[in-house]
Amino acid sequence: MNSRVLLSSAYLPSINWMYHFLQNENVVIEAHEHFQKQSYRNRCEILSANGKLALSIPLIKQSDKEIISQKRISYNENWQMNHWRAITSAYKNSPYFEYFEDDFKPFYTQQFDLLFDYNNALLKLILKLWRIKKTVALTENFSLEFNGADLRNTIHPKMNNEVIIKPYHQVFSDKHGFIANLSCIDLLFNQGMTGLDLLSGKI
Repeated sequence: MNSRVLLSSAYLPSINWMYHFLQNENVVIEAHEHFQKQSYRNRCEILSANGKLALSIPLIKQSDKEIISQKRISYNENWQMNHWRAITSAYKNSPYFEYFEDDFKPFYTQQFDLLFDYNNALLKLILKLWRIKKTVALTENFSLEFNGADLRNTIHPKMNNEVIIKPYHQVFSDKHGFIANLSCIDLLFNQGMTGLDLLSGKI
């Protein structure tokens, strides 16, 4: 296990994000960077019947440079209903969706003001369901220097699609083949607790 990693905030984090989370003893999440568009900070990717599908949380723009922990969610459109319908459609036939459905559903009815708080609450749920006990720290200020692995800008939809865990069965794999590095909920709903063993490299 490595020692220390710095990660960005992420909406239903990708499998690569979770892999590095588990591989490091000390995890720090960036709370003071400027928000970056088209990143996993407000976006996740799932596997639908039509292939990989990106789900993005709409945000309120207040200025050109906004701190990630102050970025507010927009509810002008019913994205929560749309996201939940997409997730349900994609995973209702997966082996473990029915076990975890009631845990995730409240996040698509209850409104959070801040994206950062919403992401952190979802992360806490995922850690609880996978029974991962780890303390997560937040940065106290922004710095380009970090004593450890700085992955804030490395784990990105356009940069990070390598297979870092063994391929596993996905609901639509017979149609699309194995799609790597989706949201960790793809691994959770398809593999249940075994997904944690895949992330940890135990199998």
